[in-house]
Amino acid sequence: MKVLVTGGAGYIGSHAVLELLNIGHDVVVIDNLCNSSLESLKRVELLAKKTIAFYQVDICDGDKISDVLAKHPDISATMHFAALKAVGESTQIPLKYYQNNVHGTVTLLEALQKAKIANFVFSSSATVYGEDAPAPYIETLKTGVPSSAYGKSKLMIEQVLSDLVKSDSSFKVVCLRYFNPIGAHESGRIGEDPNGIPNNLMPFVAQVAVGKRDKLFIFGNDYPTNDGTCERDYLHVVDLAHGHVKALEWLDKQSGGICEAFNLGTGNPLSVLEMVNKFSQVTGVNIPYEYAPKREGDLAAFWANADKAKIELNWTANKSLEDMMRDTWYWQLNNPDGYTNKK
Repeated sequence: MKVLVTGGAGYIGSHAVLELLNIGHDVVVIDNLCNSSLESLKRVELLAKKTIAFYQVDICDGDKISDVLAKHPDISATMHFAALKAVGESTQIPLKYYQNNVHGTVTLLEALQKAKIANFVFSSSATVYGEDAPAPYIETLKTGVPSSAYGKSKLMIEQVLSDLVKSDSSFKVVCLRYFNPIGAHESGRIGEDPNGIPNNLMPFVAQVAVGKRDKLFIFGNDYPTNDGTCERDYLHVVDLAHGHVKALEWLDKQSGGICEAFNLGTGNPLSVLEMVNKFSQVTGVNIPYEYAPKREGDLAAFWANADKAKIELNWTANKSLEDMMRDTWYWQLNNPDGYTNKK
């Protein structure tokens, strides 16, 4: 199978590309490189010992997407990762998020529909359940009103995909609602390389550990949780990549006209302090931190019920918390400056 991967040079996308190549699929990647690096794909090629067809294309440019699809008429499925993804930033520049994430996805879908490429795996988010959903989140819950423009853009895209399937029964869609991916490939060659100050916990912890930053800022310590810090469902990025492959395999066996959502998570909520302490325990590196004001859009606690993915996709998160910490640290040690340090 030949798979189009949008945003394939990014953190999750590059790990998914590697898993696809490792099991024998061919991959075509489009990415505008606004928050990713072409170096990640070069390393994926070395790890997989295979080549990747790459095009620097923005998903908002329908003509260029169509040009890529015309060059690869044997593409039969799409994994869609391309998106802006910082929750806090999205509350400050919402129009940019709606333009890129929602309009860009509609533009992509128009090109795919013309090319009759109907299998579609969407990188969605647990944020679609909204602020008031009870944890653990399960797919039978109604979607809510996300607190950020990022979350709203993901929910809007799910609604677009549902309407598309109702109007065109050739389409087969899976929306993967996942929680907090962390870690890196065990080789230490590909991992999370944020631009500027990290928005997510573990890249910030790792940069403090390697001496790139002085201390960690923990946003809020009076949430209604065991230790006052936010609780999240963290899963290894390699497990997440496996989930996308499992979804693609499941879609290939289905009839047209479906749009199904699956949670991908461990079902085990952990607080920020628990994560920091576990990192220190696994690596032996102390992480200095101080508390800072809460961030707009942050919820106190949420985690997954991923039984549906286990039953239907035959997927579970297999990597341990120790794996997540060790692989995060190994990536950071080998790449203190991210992909700009090309060891």
